[in-house]
Amino acid sequence: MASLKSRSAADRASETRSARKRTAILDAATTAFLEKGYVGTSMDEIATRAGVSKPTVYNHFADKEELFTEIVLRTIDDVGQPFYDSIGTLDDTDDVEAALGRLARKLGAILEEPLLLQLRRLVIGEVARFPQLGRTYFERGAGRTIDTLASEFARLSQAGRLELSDPRLAAEQFNWLVLSIPLNRAMFDPDVNFDGGELEAYAEEAVRVFLAAYGARRRRRSPSK
Repeated sequence: MASLKSRSAADRASETRSARKRTAILDAATTAFLEKGYVGTSMDEIATRAGVSKPTVYNHFADKEELFTEIVLRTIDDVGQPFYDSIGTLDDTDDVEAALGRLARKLGAILEEPLLLQLRRLVIGEVARFPQLGRTYFERGAGRTIDTLASEFARLSQAGRLELSDPRLAAEQFNWLVLSIPLNRAMFDPDVNFDGGELEAYAEEAVRVFLAAYGARRRRRSPSK
């Protein structure tokens, strides 16, 4: 019985060491990719930066593409999760304007994450080489956002709190009303630095325009006689 416990403890320790090495590889690769780009980064350099052997890198990742893909998708998921966690508030309130405002501010806050913007530029630059990564990036990022918003907007429409016939189109418009101006600036200016007030102003204006088009009208005009 004691030997079984010892083996279990040893296995757990080995798993912990393996996890630490994997994290070190991911961190080292992220730094290298951002400094030198995808093509300019080698697996040898990643191993050296991570303080592990090259075979260890290949034990965790089949090739450089797989490593790059994991870094990109992990970053998208980590940065986007607070936004997805907040979407449920749309069902919990009758004050749609306030709920959309909170949601828009959460969405805009992703532009305060420099790593996401840097990786987005890298993916765009490599999309001809890795078209599937580009598609996956969209699906896990903007695509997931639009799909999730579309489901919520459909429910709000059925409840009479929004007036729209195409929830997905409305979701696409909301997403880009919030993000298009600052995101385009950030893509072409790596030194851009948004303060919270600026992003909040974009979010508030996005909600105002969105509700001007889709907000439920409390009073309807009487038909002309």
